[in-house]
Amino acid sequence: MDLDEVVSRLETLAPPSLAESWDNVGLLAVSSVPSAVRSLLLTVDLTEGVLREAMKIPAQMILAYHPPIFRPLLRLGGSTWKERVLTGALENRVAIYSPHTALDAIPGGVNDWLAGCLGEGSRKPLSQSSWDTGRQRVDIPLPGGFDLKPMIARLLELQGVSIMSGSSSPGTRLSLSCHRSGVLEALRVINDYEEVRSSVEIVGLVKAPLPGTGMGRFCRLTNVSPLSEVVQMVKEHLGLKHVRLALGTGRSLDSSVKTAAVCAGSGGSILDGVEADLYLTDVI
Repeated sequence: MDLDEVVSRLETLAPPSLAESWDNVGLLAVSSVPSAVRSLLLTVDLTEGVLREAMKIPAQMILAYHPPIFRPLLRLGGSTWKERVLTGALENRVAIYSPHTALDAIPGGVNDWLAGCLGEGSRKPLSQSSWDTGRQRVDIPLPGGFDLKPMIARLLELQGVSIMSGSSSPGTRLSLSCHRSGVLEALRVINDYEEVRSSVEIVGLVKAPLPGTGMGRFCRLTNVSPLSEVVQMVKEHLGLKHVRLALGTGRSLDSSVKTAAVCAGSGGSILDGVEADLYLTDVI
């Protein structure tokens, strides 16, 4: 399969626009002459050992849950393991893709899978996702008698700017849709018209929230169980012999679990302020 087709399918499964704003998801590394993808290696973390495994298969693409490029890189050489992983992948024409929090957010994604260890019950995201359109609306209130045509003609010459609504009637407004990168150019044009430049408003455009999509999950369990049983369920679901447990004040292994807040990740901001009998996260 062509690399572009693989990427398209991955983006359809877990749209990058659902990822957290601080995250770095999508196609992170690809050679100037990408290979057709016959084998794809899945990993949680891309290390030097994982890259060697990919080259031995050989795999033409690595799907790494955690993005190997997160903070800006100042150079690409061989002085650190991360530099060696990235240069090695490029030299061997191995593409790297990371879905991370986009895969956390989708229905049936990582958070839903993690919450599945708690058994039957209702679930909803702790933080609801919306589609980020990448566009902004620029609203321009229009005074009576203002000649709109010259300004509209200039605005329509800008790339990525479209007229959403507008008329020259007193008390109405002109609304533009601009890509974020084009807002400053539109404002430069508007700023030439003294009658309107001081009253401009800018609004970010997002689509309606997506049901069942977002970060974390709040679970209300159908079958109330003691904490000891829930811990065992978590172990079995994850295939682990041990998990780390912190008991709250006045709680014991016999305490009942009716509700749980789940987050794949540390969940510091997602779980903050959420009341639940159990917090399930992969970092304490």
